[in-house]
Amino acid sequence: QVQLVESGGGLVQAGESLRLSCSTSGRAFRSLNIGWLRQAPGRERESVATISRGGSGTAYADSVKGRFTISRDNAKNTVYLQMNSLKSEDTAVYYCAAAGGGYYGMTMNYDYWGQGTQVTVSS
Repeated sequence: QVQLVESGGGLVQAGESLRLSCSTSGRAFRSLNIGWLRQAPGRERESVATISRGGSGTAYADSVKGRFTISRDNAKNTVYLQMNSLKSEDTAVYYCAAAGGGYYGMTMNYDYWGQGTQVTVSS
């Protein structure tokens, strides 16, 4: 079993930055591929960024490329999502999710989910 806890959400103005963290416990962190997904009111959940077990593979949604960076610290069992130049359309609940096995970029199927953290960007 894997437990995922997101933190770092909040209310910011457009153009500002936030860093989300996803802390994990349970199954060996190094065996997990991790993704950040988001869901805005009235919209389907979408994948934002993913990172492979070793950290060498990353992928991003077109809408966040060049603004968001996903990274992981295996010593701290934590994955980060650095979000810069935030826009009002980035407002959503952000979830981190984990999956073992192979890394498939933006088409991962996740086995474990966190509870989510709210990000609100005012324009």
